[in-house]
Amino acid sequence: MKAYGRLPYDFGQNDSTTDQERTQTMKATVSSQKRERLEARITLEQKELFQRAASLTGRSLSDFVVSSLQAAAAETIRSHQVMELTARETEAFVAAIKSPPEPSAPLRAGVNLYRKLVDRK
Repeated sequence: MKAYGRLPYDFGQNDSTTDQERTQTMKATVSSQKRERLEARITLEQKELFQRAASLTGRSLSDFVVSSLQAAAAETIRSHQVMELTARETEAFVAAIKSPPEPSAPLRAGVNLYRKLVDRK
């Protein structure tokens, strides 16, 4: 058993583990366990599709669903955090940064009002 390290179920079997080490290992084991649940109602066709895909990848249905959902969530978040521009959009963006238009009269009036309201000079 020593080849696999300390497992939470093999304490007391001819080892010199202290009570404190046992407690720390047990706490680490409990804190890393999956405790949350996610439920969804799906059709029979969806379940069969998911089960087939899971079988093709050699994973359980639960593992397949969780890993697929996690990948989809990460991609959704990434796509909302990253701005992707075409070559034309990139050129327009850079041109606007390099030579911005002159401020309009309403914009200047707004800046002046702001400065008066916050006492900036």
